[in-house]
Amino acid sequence: MFSRAGRRAGVAVLCAALLGLATPAARAAPTPSAPAASAAGQEARQAARFWTARRMAGSEPLDAVRHAPSAPGASAAAAARPKGTLFPGTRLVGTFFGADGPRGTTWHCTGSVIDTKARNIVLTAAHCALNMKSDYIFVPKFVKGAAPDRQPYGIFHIQRIFIDPRYKPDRGSTTTKGVSSDLDTAFARVSANQWGKSLQDAVGGGLTFTRPAGYALRNVTVVGYPSHRHNSAGHAVRCTVPTRQLRGYRQLSMTCGGYYGGVSGSPWITDYADDARTGHVIGDLGGYHGGGNDADVDYVSYATAFGADAANLLADAVAGQAPPADLPPYRGLKGALAGGAARWRGAALMASGDYTGDRHDDLLVVWSDGAVTLHPGDGKGGFGAEKRLREADSVWTRARALTGGTFTGDRSGLLVRWADGGVTLYPRPGPSGLGREIRMAAPGSVWKNAVQVTTGSFGGSRGTGLLVRWADGSLTLHPEAGADGFGTGTRLVAANGTWAKAASLTGGDFGGTATGDLLVRGADGALDTYTDTSAAGLGTRSRTRGPSGLWQHARVLTAGRFRHDGSADDLIVRWSDGETTLYADTGATSLGTEYTLVHPGT
Repeated sequence: MFSRAGRRAGVAVLCAALLGLATPAARAAPTPSAPAASAAGQEARQAARFWTARRMAGSEPLDAVRHAPSAPGASAAAAARPKGTLFPGTRLVGTFFGADGPRGTTWHCTGSVIDTKARNIVLTAAHCALNMKSDYIFVPKFVKGAAPDRQPYGIFHIQRIFIDPRYKPDRGSTTTKGVSSDLDTAFARVSANQWGKSLQDAVGGGLTFTRPAGYALRNVTVVGYPSHRHNSAGHAVRCTVPTRQLRGYRQLSMTCGGYYGGVSGSPWITDYADDARTGHVIGDLGGYHGGGNDADVDYVSYATAFGADAANLLADAVAGQAPPADLPPYRGLKGALAGGAARWRGAALMASGDYTGDRHDDLLVVWSDGAVTLHPGDGKGGFGAEKRLREADSVWTRARALTGGTFTGDRSGLLVRWADGGVTLYPRPGPSGLGREIRMAAPGSVWKNAVQVTTGSFGGSRGTGLLVRWADGSLTLHPEAGADGFGTGTRLVAANGTWAKAASLTGGDFGGTATGDLLVRGADGALDTYTDTSAAGLGTRSRTRGPSGLWQHARVLTAGRFRHDGSADDLIVRWSDGETTLYADTGATSLGTEYTLVHPGT
């Protein structure tokens, strides 16, 4: 790693269980029988004449050597970070070896076995595979000091490499920091081993190529082969840690020490288990700068997150055909919402509702410059072309609180609280404009103290109740709010200091019961959900997420049915840096699957 270095549908995700370890690696290889000593193993047997135990043991990492920081305080910082564990390895992960240059220098990278009908496919990083020649081999569960015939599963000669032609390394390097680093994935077809067995028959399994639903995973296990200078036994390293997105890229990031040169191409496995033969792999160690940060430290690693391009590349490898040369240019991340993070930092208020009448929830945004836009939802978590309902003006810069709800009929309306205490209802906004206005409260009214407003099925017969959080921390519910007024209000919470610090809130159906629930973000970043909120009380409180520095950066929340594949509502969050995220089917005790609508750094 680490500088160290529209077309057809993608490959269908297969079913798999768990990945595992092989039997002790130093055991003797079987003596080739007459059938095994056939043409099927000829390539591997020929390669074995060159790849002696000494040559493999002396190979250098193909990627540049990474290091542990030595600055003052580095030792204490390292002790606080997760650290990878060296272990004998697993049958589904191994090393590539190849020779290059006039002096016959030998190199190595990491690869893993992918489960396909071809039964001979290995995953690695594109920057590892760029210079692979006919003398390269793959060795599953490599044993340092063992000759080819003493390796637990033999050796496999590389027959053909598959790299996306749009992967463009920087000049003079095999790696890149540009957008094409998202494509740092390669597949290799290999021969049978020296005993005539196919790769998957020999190791007894394979990893399932899997496209991740989001970047923030609970845990991922990364298995690779670090440089021998940091690993005299030549063992593999493994670490299980949560991942995050590398900002601005379709890549994953993890923090774990011990990932020195040689680990490029390592699989990122979501369901790793020792001594299993299957698992799901969502990316390979590579990407920006070959898979690590600019300082080349051993504890920061990146991986490409598999998408349609990697799925198509795998399909090419399985079919044994070259990738098309006329692929459309790769543009990097493209969010579901128009505009980049720099623009979305100006999304001051958001409301959800069916504003187009197609039974899909839409997103309505008031911008800091006073513009108002509508983003029609497609029911699948995507959004159509933006509709501008108001050009930037000084009037809408004075909007202070916003919520959508079915105040009249079966179409969503929009309720706005203005800086002067006035409240306006737009009963039927749509793609052509905001429509008529209904004054609900005059300027100078008590509503100037209404800090936050949200709607939900909070027990009223009209289907929409209006919940208000006031400046003194009290909460009131108006279960019959409509075009003719707010109706009778019920106080749910008396004035208090705790609720006065509620940073943001939104109503929705988070329990999947079609009743009104309230989700609240506190000043400390904690998320709490109150299910079955009604005039009788706030309902049952559940801790959705504990205090979090990350969630202190959540600026605007709104909930709605943006995807129709779940029982609960989806939560949309606009973060302080403009990144905007959808958590599909969010529950009372946990956030839903994460989808990025606006990518950070764009």
